[in-house]
Amino acid sequence: MITKFLPIAILIALVTPAGAQSVSRPDVPDKITVPAGEEVVLEAHATGSQIYVCQPGADGKFAWTLKAPDAELHDQSGGVIGHHFAGPAWNLSDGSEVRGKAVAKVDSPDPNAIPWLLVSSTSHSGNGVLSRVTRIQRIHTRGGLAPPAADCTKAKQNDEVRSAYTADYYFYAPAK
Repeated sequence: MITKFLPIAILIALVTPAGAQSVSRPDVPDKITVPAGEEVVLEAHATGSQIYVCQPGADGKFAWTLKAPDAELHDQSGGVIGHHFAGPAWNLSDGSEVRGKAVAKVDSPDPNAIPWLLVSSTSHSGNGVLSRVTRIQRIHTRGGLAPPAADCTKAKQNDEVRSAYTADYYFYAPAK
């Protein structure tokens, strides 16, 4: 009897929009926890690069400075659903976009990875999943660190390097 209804259950699961599925909040340090009253509306996996530029600092010493991320956003099936770029900003194939500002960070458990972040949204455009987003978490980072400081010299001023990284982004909006 149960096998008779299995194809119907599979069909329902296939046509249910991803936004209708509940995504659990990740376990993160308190410093980057999103307040109660907000729910995860999207989880995306990013693969790409952190772009660094060799520039002199205020002290005159040369150092690698983050210019921008450049990453594809993937859904849970691995399909490309959007892009992450300078701003920081994220846009999806549904036409929605959110920009933000980092408000908190913690070191990644992986010492060879960029920090985990909490970002608050600063602006939106388009209508879609990201149009209501208030906060974004960047967690589960791998890679993305700047090259060694000794590799940034006057001779390399304005040189850009790409550091491969991956991360998971959790997008939050007020609970409905």
